[in-house]
Amino acid sequence: MHTAAFFDMDRTLLSDSSTLLWIRYMRERGELPLNYILRFVGAMVRYQLGQLDMVEMTRRLAKDLAGESEAQRAMSTRRWVAEQVVNFVAPEAQRWLDAHRKRGHRVAMITASPAYTATALAEFLEIPDEDVMATRFEVRNGRFTGLMLEPMVIGPGKLAAAQAYAARHDIDLGASFFYTDSIADLALLEQVGHPVAVNPDRPLLKVAEERGWDIVRFY
Repeated sequence: MHTAAFFDMDRTLLSDSSTLLWIRYMRERGELPLNYILRFVGAMVRYQLGQLDMVEMTRRLAKDLAGESEAQRAMSTRRWVAEQVVNFVAPEAQRWLDAHRKRGHRVAMITASPAYTATALAEFLEIPDEDVMATRFEVRNGRFTGLMLEPMVIGPGKLAAAQAYAARHDIDLGASFFYTDSIADLALLEQVGHPVAVNPDRPLLKVAEERGWDIVRFY
């Protein structure tokens, strides 16, 4: 069996949230309706207050894509990643990616963020599409329906995605690594042999210290 190194994207490979970067980018270009910004801010506030979980928040925000052209979204996302997002790749991220490659490990990205963002950034980081697990949207006749494809790569769904990936590529999760900043990824952290907390949020920092997990800083 083989060893993999799984990397989260937001605030791990990137030093910021790709969602927040997208909102800022579109707002600066005058391409984001005010009602979308208000809905997004409202959803984020409810999430922070514990009134909305990440899965439900993502489903609600996905509804705003209904009717939009997938091709146009993919094109605008690639442009945005090339113009802005690559500048937020964490200073240490590439070094850690290269270190695992030199050890013969299979490098993979696993993120709750949209696949359009993840695959565009993965190309910059030289991670093949087949090694990217991300949230995907339902598309019919080239347009978004406003629904997500299940399972979503969030929380337990991220573990399920990693397990399916491991089965496809003969990966031993017990010998593998997972780098993330968030306690939301605890389910997968607990299943790999080498969990690594990267610039961890407070809940993850507490768990990592209690369990003796590695804690590193990418930025």
